[in-house]
Amino acid sequence: MIEHDARVLVTITGAVQGVGFRPFVYRLARDLGLRGWVNNSPRGVMIDIEAPDTQIRQFLSRVQVEKPPHAIIQSLDWQTLPPAGYTRFEIRESETDGVKTALVLPDLGTCPECLRELFDPANRRYRYPFTNCTHCGPRFTIIEALPYDRPATTMKHFPMCPDCQAEYENPLDRRFHAQPNACPTCGPQLALWDNAGKVLAERDDALLKTAEALRQGQIVAVKGVGGFHLMVDARDEAAVRRLRQRKNREDKPFALLLPSLEAAKEACDVSPLEAELLTSPEAPIVLLKRRGGDICEAVAPGNPYLGVMLPSNPLHHLLMHELGFAVVATSGNRSGEPICIDEREALERLRGIADLFLIHNRPIARHADDSIVRVMAGRPQIVRRARGYAPLPVLLEQDAPTVIAAGAHLKNAAAVAAGRQVFISQHIGDMDTPEAFDAYRRVIADFQDLYSLKPERVVHDLHPDYRSTQYARGLQLPATGVQHHYAHALSCMAEHHLHAPALAVTWDGTGLGTDGTIWGGEWLLVNERSFERVAHFAPFRLPGGEQAVREPRRSALGLLYAVYGDAAFEMRDLPPVAAFSEAELKVLRAMLEKGVNAPVTTSAGRLFDAVAALLGLGQRSTFEGQAAMALEFAATGAETDECYPWRITTITGEDAPSERMIEVGQMTEAIVEAMRCAVPTSEIAAQFHNTLVAMILAVAQAAGEKQVVLSGGCFQNRLLLERTVAALRGNGFHPYWHEQVPTNDGGIALGQVMAAVREHQPCV
Repeated sequence: MIEHDARVLVTITGAVQGVGFRPFVYRLARDLGLRGWVNNSPRGVMIDIEAPDTQIRQFLSRVQVEKPPHAIIQSLDWQTLPPAGYTRFEIRESETDGVKTALVLPDLGTCPECLRELFDPANRRYRYPFTNCTHCGPRFTIIEALPYDRPATTMKHFPMCPDCQAEYENPLDRRFHAQPNACPTCGPQLALWDNAGKVLAERDDALLKTAEALRQGQIVAVKGVGGFHLMVDARDEAAVRRLRQRKNREDKPFALLLPSLEAAKEACDVSPLEAELLTSPEAPIVLLKRRGGDICEAVAPGNPYLGVMLPSNPLHHLLMHELGFAVVATSGNRSGEPICIDEREALERLRGIADLFLIHNRPIARHADDSIVRVMAGRPQIVRRARGYAPLPVLLEQDAPTVIAAGAHLKNAAAVAAGRQVFISQHIGDMDTPEAFDAYRRVIADFQDLYSLKPERVVHDLHPDYRSTQYARGLQLPATGVQHHYAHALSCMAEHHLHAPALAVTWDGTGLGTDGTIWGGEWLLVNERSFERVAHFAPFRLPGGEQAVREPRRSALGLLYAVYGDAAFEMRDLPPVAAFSEAELKVLRAMLEKGVNAPVTTSAGRLFDAVAALLGLGQRSTFEGQAAMALEFAATGAETDECYPWRITTITGEDAPSERMIEVGQMTEAIVEAMRCAVPTSEIAAQFHNTLVAMILAVAQAAGEKQVVLSGGCFQNRLLLERTVAALRGNGFHPYWHEQVPTNDGGIALGQVMAAVREHQPCV
């Protein structure tokens, strides 16, 4: 039986540009004897094929199964057309008109094939630090417009030599339409500058001199794929302390770049899942338990974990090959500022920090910090979402209005939504400086331009003083405020495609509540349209307000005052009270008694701070979460299942349903008594964590909702999260926590989008 030709036009959306999808389609079509064409369009990949029906069906089946490893197919649609009489299969020029829905791929770590070439003396790309192909290399940080073609990238400044052009035009070559394709003849090059911008060396000599400078303990600003790193020998205590002093970063851990997985295993405990993350194309920083080795203490003072990454681009591979030891590789910025992406900008902003600058002349279109991941409860949790993950969207179950989500104030990441896709920006950071705010505005404008979005409205945090809120209200768009902890809850629910109702345990440092007070230790029952605050920690005052965030001793004093009243000021045997002078205590007493500059809070984050200060683990913090981290580390390894006493009381408002208040007074008294009885700090810290888990479980049992969502910065605490998950599962609940987006405020924008979706969806 003779089968007649059919013709279909196939539209494939998702991450299908910059991953070798068109050459894959070309080879598959040729293998099956199809005729027609394939090209890139603003929507994704378009394929027009003509062949007998059996062969077309084979093609449609195989294209989804055999797609390139980094491709993500979100949809594959096709329509039948009249035969056109094609005689061959070809790759056509890209289309530029139309709605832009194609996904921009994140930057990808060096693939094995390119790595082999990098160290092969017979290869023309031997020791070339910008080697890449369709399976690896920069994407997000070089693209300027869609569709993803070389003229729309920062590589447009580098015309290809005949050899590179031949690869680029050969559908059977893995560099076919690899937009960053280059070689030593035609591509970007390295240079080493002193801190006045004078050229000291070029090309491979620049790399070799950089390695020598690092061996000598110098600090080098190194331009990578998404911005600059500040690098220094991680074995050299004096050099690392010098970097801390120059960068004004007292205690916050530095990230490490290690030569290999074997080197990581020598320095840290590495599980199979952690090894998989380290060697993945995303190549994030992975938080690993420290073992020993020659990493100096100044890299992560008092911290049993190290933030470790492996080389993610050819320049890092070459540098690590030369050195053979770990280097600090922290973001190239001053405290509170975004990472530098331009060499002239870096020379200005990092002068006084870096001794030398290893730069290259490939422009960076947008910054991308290193992502950070921690394995908790057997799964990876993204702590900071940037290189390797951004800007891949979170896919919703239903369409969202075209909105801008302004995000939070700390650890900011903004988002734009269109259709079912929520494009969350790379990590921007805290919004405390003009430089950070400028970067924030650029990122939002960049996303709108990239996808040609015309937002209908903007959603933002309730807090009026957040710069993100002020930005949102300054746009000429309808603006809606979303309560901070509700956004946390919706963010986690969106990740897991959960439907209401769900009980959300949202614990963090600060979020403005609907009653105008500072929330942070909340249990919210999320319904179809909104939420009910069903429980929260008993409030206590923070003397000095925001200053308490930097001084856990103030949170401790506020907690002690709530429990003991004026007697708290006489408890000079307790570390946080002893940390104040008599004159300071007099002022703080007045604040607390009169309620002046002493706002009330239900914050779990401040409760962690207070207990850490009580135990003498830190009276002042130089970075957010420092005291809480110390409390977690102190509790790790302690063998106790005991809890401290606590109780739930019910409060009823005039126009509101009853709420449960978690009283922590008995727990505080028990902790004070344990300290006075010289109970080991580790045991007290562990028992405190156990008590928090018992509180979560008790409220869940009282609320009766089986779906329990865990969100907020406190759930970056591995001990808290894993014990909570175990307790909930052991009692028949279904716990959910963050994996794709951060549980901290870096995930808030996704929740804000979901609030907009819920407001616009029809009632069922």
